[in-house]
Amino acid sequence: AGSDAEFAEAQTLLGDMAKSIVRCGKVGSGQVVKLCNNMILGQHMVAVSEAMLMGTKLGVDAGTLAGVINTSTGRCWSSDSYNPYPNLMPGVPASNNYAGGFGATLMLKDLGLAIEAAKTADMNVTGALNAQKVYTEMTAKPELNQLDFGGVIKQIDSQKAQ
Repeated sequence: AGSDAEFAEAQTLLGDMAKSIVRCGKVGSGQVVKLCNNMILGQHMVAVSEAMLMGTKLGVDAGTLAGVINTSTGRCWSSDSYNPYPNLMPGVPASNNYAGGFGATLMLKDLGLAIEAAKTADMNVTGALNAQKVYTEMTAKPELNQLDFGGVIKQIDSQKAQ
């Protein structure tokens, strides 16, 4: 959360909504931190989806592939806790036809906000722009736009090599 003063009061209120509350700086900094985090998350999910599809299409077992990734340098939350590969992990949207979770439209919104914020910092965020493009294409499809953001694996799978 961002706060110029009275952080202790806000912390008490926010305690019912979050398990971790961090003072990020002045008012508005909490939003910046959220956008930075979701900018990474959106890119990670695209990268994990691409890697899981490539590995399995080239004959590697999904569980084996995820196991190696999750004990190697490719490990991230999108691979070890929320893997987008269907039916690989119990209790995640990928094992429930991508129902529930954090909607792809919300991820697209956050990527757009992060990209706009980057412009105010005079930055080029190529990775975020690429993820935005993939989520834009996904959410333009009626059969995909209501899915969890891990459903981006379906969008990626529908594209042909370039």
